[in-house]
Amino acid sequence: MDKLITCFYRRPSAVTRLICFPWAGGGSLYYAQWGKLFDDTIEVYSIKLPGRESRSKEPFAQNMEQIVDEVIQALLPELQEKSFAFFGHSFGSFTSFATAVRLKETYGLEPVHLFVSGASAPHSKTRFPNQKRSELSDEDFLKWMSHTGGTPAEVLQNKDAMQLFIPPLKADLRVVENFVYEKPDTHVLSCGITCFDGTEDVPHDLEAWSHLTKGDFSIHKLPGGHFYLKDPTNEKHLVNHICKYLETAEMSYL
Repeated sequence: MDKLITCFYRRPSAVTRLICFPWAGGGSLYYAQWGKLFDDTIEVYSIKLPGRESRSKEPFAQNMEQIVDEVIQALLPELQEKSFAFFGHSFGSFTSFATAVRLKETYGLEPVHLFVSGASAPHSKTRFPNQKRSELSDEDFLKWMSHTGGTPAEVLQNKDAMQLFIPPLKADLRVVENFVYEKPDTHVLSCGITCFDGTEDVPHDLEAWSHLTKGDFSIHKLPGGHFYLKDPTNEKHLVNHICKYLETAEMSYL
């Protein structure tokens, strides 16, 4: 499990685990730092995908099934042990959702809540642009990254840094671009879903997430672009909202 998970703040007595899934090209360190922002009732696990950080020598995941398989294989004992919630931003919204669906269908397990951010629902037709981002030339790809925001200009202008950063990002984009989800006639989840998004990001089909669960559903928009969550004020808002929701879930779980 340690190969897949970064957890800076171990809390064995925690009632709930918050499992965070990275954005495309992202590592585990950003979410691992969230552990210090929660109280002792919540333990934060941050997913570390192959091809980055201590797993840099491993080949990138080729498809969504491979990611879901690895996450469940590594975490199943922990998921059976106590309640858990998922958080994912952008690419992480899809990996967390796909993992939640597989857990319910195969093991009868479900997160107490699914927090998704910066992404249209997986079955929404708005997900697919005219050209796949992973197929852009490096020049056009850098232009797109600059427009998306979240990557400092000095990093974008550093060729050595970009040679390290672009491969995992394109690999993750290929996974999500090839992830096609056909929504069944019935709800696939029972847990609530909360959608977060930046007010200045490209429009996302957030409402479509409500079609996937019979649980409660809400949308919260915060100021900023695609990486609005990196703003300290927005980050605090996210953490506070998650805390309040999980506190309520803990009371019903106990």
